[in-house]
Amino acid sequence: MDFSPTETDLEVQRAARAYAQRVIAPRAHELSEGEIFPEAEVRGLAELGLMGVNVPSDLGGAEAGVVAYSLAMQEVAAACASTAVTMSVTNMVAEIITRFGTRDQAERHVPRLCSGEYVAGSFALSEPEAGSDPGGMRTTAKKTATGWVLDGQKQWITSGTHAGVFVVWARTGEPGTRGISCFLVEQGAKGLRIGKREDKLGLRASSTVPLAFEGCEVPDAALFGPQGGGFKIAMTALDGGRIGIASQACGIAAAALAAATDYARQRRAFDRPIGDFQAIQWMLADSRTELDAARALTLRAAWLKGRGQPFSREASMAKLFASEACNRACQKAVQVLGGYGYTREFPVERYLRDARVTTIYEGTSEIQRTVIARMLLA
Repeated sequence: MDFSPTETDLEVQRAARAYAQRVIAPRAHELSEGEIFPEAEVRGLAELGLMGVNVPSDLGGAEAGVVAYSLAMQEVAAACASTAVTMSVTNMVAEIITRFGTRDQAERHVPRLCSGEYVAGSFALSEPEAGSDPGGMRTTAKKTATGWVLDGQKQWITSGTHAGVFVVWARTGEPGTRGISCFLVEQGAKGLRIGKREDKLGLRASSTVPLAFEGCEVPDAALFGPQGGGFKIAMTALDGGRIGIASQACGIAAAALAAATDYARQRRAFDRPIGDFQAIQWMLADSRTELDAARALTLRAAWLKGRGQPFSREASMAKLFASEACNRACQKAVQVLGGYGYTREFPVERYLRDARVTTIYEGTSEIQRTVIARMLLA
């Protein structure tokens, strides 16, 4: 198995790195502190083709592949994790509309997602009482003479304040996962209400909101995929989304390690750089080793997906390991910086806050372990 990056992959990575370091990184602190959605930065990513990296060119995508997407995500996340999660979810939405939508649906929405005309796309699966268990979903969609009427609540919707289109799951039939269907709901739809922005620990430049569907009317053409086929779409999307979050975690960890390493070279104690001390060296060594392992797992999952091979287990393994390694790397970075690491003067405290959610969204670490174990025991 050789999942070494191709020249195209590396070109995408270089473009993402240059833009992230030149444009996004200098504003990351300001965006986070002010809770400013990175609209201008996201539009810049769209101009580079990074909002539809694995989307066919005839729909406005870069058609560069999954490995290129992972590498680009890592670069953007190292600069600003909030911007990266917007990029991740929008790429995921564009991909699943391309795969499961009708040609009319794809042509209506995907070019707008890729070009930045839609600043973002949103994925509306979770509910106040249905997160890890989508079978407990309570949002309903009832058939009418001209379309569907949606009623219910969604929770933890990334980029919900700015999304041009929402992929929404709702119950159209029997209890459990077999009665779930999927819909494409556009921003401004009658009966769609966007709630108050969540006050989060991290990713503070990314808007996370609840949605309320109150007699929300959508046409027949809004049904996305077959009626009752929504659960399969959700699981397929989450498998790919886990590669995105694993990539985000790798990027955050890389930024934390770089900050800790630079500090260890410059900070002196007992007339020596603190990097001369074994305690510091071991923290840096552990973080680098785990980062390389996380990257390898992530690229393996991306490579398999790009080749059309099964990758669900590998995506869960990558997401599980990368997210937990990221949290450890950020904890160590704060420790290396000592008191300075605990202040807003240095970025490592932001990396630590941003890292925490990577073990929660796109399936918690516990869910990833369950997925992996079920496949082992099957």
